Amino acid sequence: MAVPACAARTLRSPLQPEHRAPSLTTCPRRHSRVEAELAVSQPGSVADSVRAGPPRGVSHGFNSLPLRDEPLKASFSLAGALRASLFALLPRGRRRRMNDLRRRWDLGSLCRALLTRGLAALGHSLKHVLSAIFSKIFGPLASVGNMDEKSNKLLLALVMFFLFAVIVLQYVCPGTECQLLRLQAFSSPVPDPYRSEDESSARFVPRYNFSRADLLRKVDFDIKGDDLIVFLHIQKTGGTTFGRHLVRNIQLEQPCECRVGQKKCTCHRPGKRETWLFSRFSTGWSCGLHADWTELTSCVPAVVDGKRDARLRPSRNFHYITILRDPVSRYLSEWRHVQRGATWKASLHVCDGRPPTSEELPSCYSGDDWSGCPLKEFMECPYNLANNRQVRMLSDLTLVGCYNLSVMPEKQRNKVLLESAKSNLKHMAFFGLTEFQRKTQYLFEKTFNMNFISPFTQYNTTRASSVEINEDIQKRIEGLNFLDMELYTYAKDLFLQRYQFMRQKEHQEARRKRQEQRKFLKGRFLQTHFQSQSQSQSQNPSQNQSQNPSPNANQNVTQNLIQNLTQNSSQNLSQKENRSNQKQKPGHKPNESTSSNGTNDYIGSVEKWR
Repeated sequence: MAVPACAARTLRSPLQPEHRAPSLTTCPRRHSRVEAELAVSQPGSVADSVRAGPPRGVSHGFNSLPLRDEPLKASFSLAGALRASLFALLPRGRRRRMNDLRRRWDLGSLCRALLTRGLAALGHSLKHVLSAIFSKIFGPLASVGNMDEKSNKLLLALVMFFLFAVIVLQYVCPGTECQLLRLQAFSSPVPDPYRSEDESSARFVPRYNFSRADLLRKVDFDIKGDDLIVFLHIQKTGGTTFGRHLVRNIQLEQPCECRVGQKKCTCHRPGKRETWLFSRFSTGWSCGLHADWTELTSCVPAVVDGKRDARLRPSRNFHYITILRDPVSRYLSEWRHVQRGATWKASLHVCDGRPPTSEELPSCYSGDDWSGCPLKEFMECPYNLANNRQVRMLSDLTLVGCYNLSVMPEKQRNKVLLESAKSNLKHMAFFGLTEFQRKTQYLFEKTFNMNFISPFTQYNTTRASSVEINEDIQKRIEGLNFLDMELYTYAKDLFLQRYQFMRQKEHQEARRKRQEQRKFLKGRFLQTHFQSQSQSQSQNPSQNQSQNPSPNANQNVTQNLIQNLTQNSSQNLSQKENRSNQKQKPGHKPNESTSSNGTNDYIGSVEKWR
């Protein structure tokens, strides 16, 4: 293809832009060399603007260059000259359409530049507004140094703190529903850590009548003596977590020694090589895997003092403790555990000196384990020990002939087992509930006078809670565990009454200490006041004798009046305490002695007299 003469001239010398409208000819007018240099060096020329670069905020890309009908300045390279020559050969309408298309592409760059400039201006104005606000709030600090620098640093710190809080919130609460954002958390100004752990109402209405001795569980446990705490661990009640708290999370003069990689810990008494705790994590399964009440009561004394002579054995007090759980949740948790391959074959089930036979206690599965069994098959086995497990493990099985079901009728057997479990649970030194972790910690600390290092954690999401069952299956599980359901209702009532009783007793003790402290301070004040009066009277004896012939008369009258008021107030307070105790325990006899406060309402009586 032959190149026209005008195109050849364009290749030889770069084209210079024109300030006027382009000529109608197909080839631009040829300038001399001197005119081209003058046009390039002219300060207001287009070439000067191209050499100065695009405006601020616009990139140096191909679409950012100014577009005209003809190229502004051909590149010094061969590609640039050829592109300019080919552009000049296009018709005028085609060149105009191409320029419009390029302008549209430049519109995006222009929008980005405007957005960048707008955000920068907005940030600058926001900075000035915040600095003005901080200058108003922290006005006295403006004279100390440069306010702009301080406001910038403070603003940066606030922004960083806000970003950190957002990240932490997204990490803690990734979902849309978060318990930390509930308005119920802000309802009470001073939240009680022991209140409404199970999201139930704080007001508790008791169903059973218990005596003061049943509610007041305070054990005189001497860790340096010979007493022993025995933990009865029922399957899937949270006993593993509580057992770890006993060996790793309790404040002791000589803490338990727990080595890495070992489950058992060494829990010795101070100054003795003898354990004070009989549990899975201290002595292991010495009486069998998950030994029940019948096994522990006959096995623990023999294991602890078996090597000693009967005459040299100390008189120990065995304090039994355990943890209970809601029967439906415990049953589902045990089913999930059996699905994963748990069998508890190592359990001895020793009763009356012998284990049960295969006819007395048949197996529900034929293989090595019962892994993968469905819930329906788990519930249909009549010999499943998961049914009413808590009642069976807390009762004395020797009363019903151990595992021999032919000794007595089933109805009578169930009644004897339930009453035995209730009696053993009530006379235990301590028992807790999985659904009330903080209350369990509180009652244990008050019972044994031993404090834990860190508070217990209430886990509302467990493997049992992840199992979705309908109402029919739940009713069937409750029917299979009807003895456990009744025992748990009894245990929950007793547990909450004990907690309420201990909290009231704690509040009364704190009030008594405050009254004693106020009495002491008031007595010191009256003593110093009388001493100052006596000193002033001794300094001016003549004046005092003329004004008051008996200087100690007022003091004696005041002291007698205070003593009378104190005696009357103590009597009134004792009568009020007796009335309150009778209201709290309607079945309790009023002749039980209560601790009297010798100095109650002393300050109130003095203030009334004044």
